[in-house]
Parts: sequence; structure tokens; C-alpha cells
Amino acid sequence: MKYQVKNFEVGPIGTNCYFLMNEDTKELLVIDPGGDGPRLIREIRQLGYTPAAVLLTHGHFDHAMSAKELKDTFSISVYAHEKEKETLENPMYNVSGMIGKVQKYEADIFVKDNDVLELAGFSLKVLHTPGHTPGGVSYYAEEQKLVFSGDALFCQSIGRTDFPNGSTSQLIRSVSEKLLTLPDDVQVLPGHEQLTTVGFEKQYNPYF
Repeated sequence: MKYQVKNFEVGPIGTNCYFLMNEDTKELLVIDPGGDGPRLIREIRQLGYTPAAVLLTHGHFDHAMSAKELKDTFSISVYAHEKEKETLENPMYNVSGMIGKVQKYEADIFVKDNDVLELAGFSLKVLHTPGHTPGGVSYYAEEQKLVFSGDALFCQSIGRTDFPNGSTSQLIRSVSEKLLTLPDDVQVLPGHEQLTTVGFEKQYNPYF
């Protein structure tokens, strides 16, 4: 399969939204549309691809804010972990107050740890990586050697744990057990800032 990944920095705090694109079927997956919905819709239409789903790594506003707009525009489903329902639906937990709004978000399909999602020709394994939020997940495309880590793992850092329901010890355990056990050459596509690899983080991330 030929594929490519496009990255768009969206929303008020520069969140990485990714398009995982199947060049053979002209389908794509949208991962973490945390803002700039009209721009993302315009990009999809200009590409001429058909969206298959929206995947949320977690429910904070800067990752989930435009999910419903894409869902309604393209008649697609939004996926999130089953333990993230409360984060999505409770403004205190989705921290939308940080931008002066009280918002609720929703998902259509709730996934579990180790589920394998067959979408747009890709096989994505759900890795439950809580700590930043209770239902945070990473999506691992083994064949493509990609993992979309949300706010669990960053280049030489990890996600914040000072939001409601955050846990530093849980996040460090999640990343150690679920992400740093992946092959060294797997590319890590985080929720903010630059890309990295599993091998680089094992060697240089000060948390590990």
C-alpha cells in the first residue's frame, strides 16, 4: 500500500492534526482535529480523498474541538477510548475553559486496549496509554511503523499531568510498557511539536 501522512498545526495552542492517507483507495483518517475545522474540511476536499473516520487520542479541547464538524460534514464516526467519555463530555475535564468556552464533545465508537481498527485500508492497534487523561490512547500502525501518541509521549518529554485526573506515575508506566516496547524504528507522531522515534526516546528522553 502506498500511503502518506500530512500534518496540520491547528487550534489555539498548536496541536498536531494528522491525515493518514491511503494513496491506493484515496481514503484518509483524521487524527485529533483540535481546531480549524473549516480549514481541515477544505484541505480534505482539495486532496480529493474520502474521510473514513476521526480518531481521538484523548478528549481535551485542543484535540477534539473540530471532531463533530468533520463528523457532520462527511458523515463519519468519531472514535475514542471507553474511559474517555467523561473527559469528552465534562468541560472541567476537557479543559475547554482554558480558551474561555464551556464545551462538550462526543464520540460514536468507544474502543478498548488492544482493539485493532480496520479503517481506510489501515490496521491500527489501540494502545491504552493513560496518565495524561484516563482514556488516553495511542494508535499503532505496525505495517507502516507509525504510532500516533497524542499527549502521552513527546520528543524528549511526556504529556502534562497537572490537569484533572492526570497521573505522572501512570503516564510514565504507560509509555514505558506500551510505547517504548515498540521497535526502535517506529516513528512517533505526537500531539504537539516535532516527530521522533521510539529508539531516540529510549536513549534520550530524560523521563526514561
